[in-house]
Amino acid sequence: MSEAPIHAGNTAQADYWNGVAGRRWRDRQDHQDEVLKPVSDQLIATADPKPGERVIDVGCGCGATTIEFAQRVAPGGEVLGLDISEPMLARALERAEPGLPARFALADATVHRMAPNWADLAVSRFGVMFFADPALSFANIRRGLRPGGRLVFVCWREARQNSWMITPLREAAKHAPPLPEMGPEEPGPFAFADDARVRRILSEAGYADIVVAPHDLDLDIAIGRGLDSAVEGALAIGPTSRILDGQSAAVRAAAAADIRAALAARMVGDSVPLGAAIWIVTAVNPSP
Repeated sequence: MSEAPIHAGNTAQADYWNGVAGRRWRDRQDHQDEVLKPVSDQLIATADPKPGERVIDVGCGCGATTIEFAQRVAPGGEVLGLDISEPMLARALERAEPGLPARFALADATVHRMAPNWADLAVSRFGVMFFADPALSFANIRRGLRPGGRLVFVCWREARQNSWMITPLREAAKHAPPLPEMGPEEPGPFAFADDARVRRILSEAGYADIVVAPHDLDLDIAIGRGLDSAVEGALAIGPTSRILDGQSAAVRAAAAADIRAALAARMVGDSVPLGAAIWIVTAVNPSP
């Protein structure tokens, strides 16, 4: 893939998602997509794509949502998946079957040259919380939407409400120094935890009919494969893996033992369902 222009404020994110993080997500794609399937299902149900529609999928990663939207807009529609992670996009290209109305672009949605008024729908599953200048980014996405076009995305609410992430992280933090503390509006997974901030950003970007609705669900981090799968997943990706990066084998083993005990207490059969809290955000590109 050719190099894409990157907004100056997004270079750190581009480096991160083209490095170890992007490769880990690529390698764990099957597991992560299964964990996040309840979220994808909610996103698609809310967006309600129709055959013949054009869709922009922002932060499409390894392509799970792009592929699902493409299946629903066929025949006659098309989906454009955008991401700054080359390893994740390479995996998306591998997964897309020939003839599927989907294409992918290595692109920073903040500065990517959107085809004006091209899309009926812009969507994202956790791909929009990493912009340094989110109002500018969403304004650029809006340029790609036709008048009356819809925006639908999901983002995380507060970290403390997401036990699927916090439960293993809390156990790991007993053994390793915590991650650097982030400000509430710094780019990151919980940058949109404040619903008022989300509304303000979208309003500044020119959207109308903005709705930020809370939704609670459980994510099975074991994906029905038992405790070993849950522990492996917790250690392989996300903040728990980052806090243990570079730690000794003894520290990692001690953390893994505590994570295993905490998750074992939450098992239901071969599943480990943990709570997740998201916002489902909808808005419209107003007609002139």
